[in-house]
Amino acid sequence: MDDILEIENKVNSSGIITLNLEDYYQHGERILFDMKPLLFREMILREKDFREYIKQHDWTKYQDKNIAFTCSADAIVPTWAYMLLAKAVQPFANRFIFGDLSALESTLYLDALSKINIEELRDKRVIVKGCSEKNVPVSAFVEIANKLLPIVKSLMYGEACSNVPIYKRKD
Repeated sequence: MDDILEIENKVNSSGIITLNLEDYYQHGERILFDMKPLLFREMILREKDFREYIKQHDWTKYQDKNIAFTCSADAIVPTWAYMLLAKAVQPFANRFIFGDLSALESTLYLDALSKINIEELRDKRVIVKGCSEKNVPVSAFVEIANKLLPIVKSLMYGEACSNVPIYKRKD
């Protein structure tokens, strides 16, 4: 009984830091605000009508929400119209962009990743976790690579037990 074999966890002792991008998910409802219903005959934005809509609409319902402004109609919407929407929703919304829900998700992740103190990862071996319960956009993986490649010792993707090497600094 004195010869008990101790199992060593090589992953834990490897010094690899796992970065889970899912941890940077920004909470809050995502809303697609489509300009199409505000257009006359789904083609033309009438400034007077649009300004009246902006004035009358209950913008408080966007409190703490994330909004993507778009227009699904094949119409030319003047840039100032989106700026007026931004002005109206700004006191209430968490985040708003021009684009679709996919672009909104990318923006939310990029915002969160911009706040990472990457100096904590300088000269470290980092693995960016690949699988998650939330749908992490590819843009987030590209951005984290952009931030980490100049400073880490090595960068990998996946899980510690089966990863894809991305970069290894030659010392």
